Amino acid sequence: MKDLVLIKSFPNGIALHLDKEAPFEELLEEISYKFSEARAFFGNASMALAIEDRQVSGAEEIMILDAIRNNSGLTIVCIVGKDDATNKKFIKALAHTEKKLSKGDDGQFFKGSLKNKEILETENSIIILGDVYPGSAIISAKNIIILGGLYGEAYAGGNGQPDAFIAALEMEPEKIKIGDFKYRTPAKQSKWGIRPKVQPKIAYVKNDKIAFEMLTKDLLGGF
Repeated sequence: MKDLVLIKSFPNGIALHLDKEAPFEELLEEISYKFSEARAFFGNASMALAIEDRQVSGAEEIMILDAIRNNSGLTIVCIVGKDDATNKKFIKALAHTEKKLSKGDDGQFFKGSLKNKEILETENSIIILGDVYPGSAIISAKNIIILGGLYGEAYAGGNGQPDAFIAALEMEPEKIKIGDFKYRTPAKQSKWGIRPKVQPKIAYVKNDKIAFEMLTKDLLGGF
């Protein structure tokens, strides 16, 4: 019998290969079963997820993530395209940063998304395992890394540090501030409501203004 779902690994992530023709409900049942069987193998790791061989909608992505969460101890930090070189660099850069933060107490993690005008404020560097929705804000006295989309507001270097940075898997902020430098996205350029191609970026102060660059391990390691 043909497997409807195949689970394969790649560095810092897993890929789900989904049958193109099977009803989606059958795929969900198979995903739930396979991750339940592999619960002990995966443990409580944090990984990126790639969905291969079949196009899925945003609603179907959510149901897949729920099936994985309900049947394993995994934390899926983002959905990527496994063969995209930019995604690989982003995952490596984040792993590098997570390792740096884990060596001391100068950093924290927040699992979940900020929405409905929620505001999260911290004196430490922070990694958010989720999205920051429009109208919501993350405020840090140091650095901010978002393993998801930044569509709302982010304020880093709250104590006036111009060398702080903000990094996100999808960088479409309403407004950001680093130290005393501000940037606001013009309303006509807002892309909220359209799922953009994953383009992980980092924002930091360069030549007395906020600059945006593609995120790489070497670039992030310089901060």
